[in-house]
Formats: sequence, C-alpha cells, structure tokens
Amino acid sequence: MSDGPDLVAPTLLLLERQVFGKTQIPPDRGLLIAHSSLLVARVPQTLLIDADDTLWENNVYFERAIARFIEFLNHHEFTPDQVREVLNDVERECVVKHGYGLHSFAHALVDTFERLSPIPITREFHQQVLSFTRIIENHDIEFLPEVPETLQYLSQRHRLILVTKGAEAEQSGKVERSGVKKYFAAMEIVPEKDAEVYAQLAGKYECDHRCTWMIGNSPKSDINPALAAGMNAIFIPHGDTWILEHEEVNPAPEGQKLLIVGRFAELREHF
Repeated sequence: MSDGPDLVAPTLLLLERQVFGKTQIPPDRGLLIAHSSLLVARVPQTLLIDADDTLWENNVYFERAIARFIEFLNHHEFTPDQVREVLNDVERECVVKHGYGLHSFAHALVDTFERLSPIPITREFHQQVLSFTRIIENHDIEFLPEVPETLQYLSQRHRLILVTKGAEAEQSGKVERSGVKKYFAAMEIVPEKDAEVYAQLAGKYECDHRCTWMIGNSPKSDINPALAAGMNAIFIPHGDTWILEHEEVNPAPEGQKLLIVGRFAELREHF
C-alpha cells in the first residue's frame, strides 16, 4: 500500500444500469452501491478469494461442451436456445442431487438427452454424451490477466484464504495444477456457498468482519451471501459466469463495503 493517510476517503458512486455478462444492477435504487476507494486501513485484511472464473477460466469450457452437446442432439423441434433452457432446468435439479462439478454436469447432459432425444438412448449415445465432459477434465489452467502477480502482491500484505465450491478432488486438482496454493494461508472447498457457510468460515479463522472481504465473480455465491454474513465484498464480473450463478448484486448493508472492479489485477490499487 502506498504512503499517505491510514484511511482513504470514501467515494460514493451513483451507477447507471450496468450489465456484466447477464448480471444486472438496476438503476432504480437511488444510491445503488457505496463504493469506497477504499476504506481499507493500513492493517492486514483477510481476503477470501473465489477460484473458478475469478482466478482462472472455468465456465467457458462447460459452454464449449454444451455447444457440442446441442449440435450432437440436433433436435428438429427445439431450437438451440430451447434445448439450453431445458438443460438449465435439469442442471438445477442435478445440483440438488449431485452437487457441483463435472459429475453433476455429466448427469445433466445425459438426463437432458434422455428427455429430448426422439430415439432411445443407446450405450453408444450415452458414451458420446459423456465424452463432452471428458474434454473438460484436467485441462490446463488458463489464468485471468495478471492473477499470479496479483496474488503474490496481496499475499505479502494480507491473509488470503481460497474459498471454492464443488467436488473436493476436482477443485483441489485445479489448485494443485495452478501452482497458486503457496499464496494462501488456507484453502476451503465447500459444497455450497451461503451466508451460513461464510459465518462459519469467519468463526473458524477468527475474522474481524470489518477487515474481511469476499472476492469473486458470482453475485449468488460470492457477493450476496458474504454481505448477508456481515462481510465486505468485491465483485469482479466475468462475461461467461454460469447462468445458475446470475443474480442481482445486493447493495452493501450499512457499515459494510462493496466494490466492483473490472479485473482481478485492480485489487492492487485498493490493498
């Protein structure tokens, strides 16, 4: 952090309608979000950081698999958009049954194919559908711009905790392949991200809510539940955020802070 006053004066920003991917912040709330630039004292902060589509590309691989699946299905009555709507509904059901990750995604593709295919699904068709998920496994980590450098910078000044949801083996495998584990004081792989989980993490790591931030690309899983748990939050929109993670970004409650930045690397300007 640069020399100067211990506190940087807050800046309140009135936002016009903004669309980040399909995440919309409506303009009809008067003062929408109190942005500070930032009210971060010159004391160490605890930064809880999401992984998928915050540190590295993730959903784009699923989108490519879905495109291949829809092309393979080649439905003669449903448009590709209609097929996608069915798949979205099936994915919601599969998340409840199977959690997050490739295993759940594979179930969703097979179930969607069975619902929409005009012919019975054979073993050959079943294997072909599953092949669309295999192209996602063990892919090279594609960092978003300047992520490793920013993590190194932040880790020297603050306590970083990686908080990601999904299958244990799948998520830990990405972290290992990425090589960023060394920047984090701890890593948490959780089955879901909600206000209760964030409250539990705050207790486990003895977080001072005034100095604790959740950083991520998902309003539904990263921003809104963290704010509900009393933390501050930093929203980094991603144009390919999974549709099931789309949600309006809630305003920061009184006494809490919410910042929206365009790139992960911008965190160096605030911390």
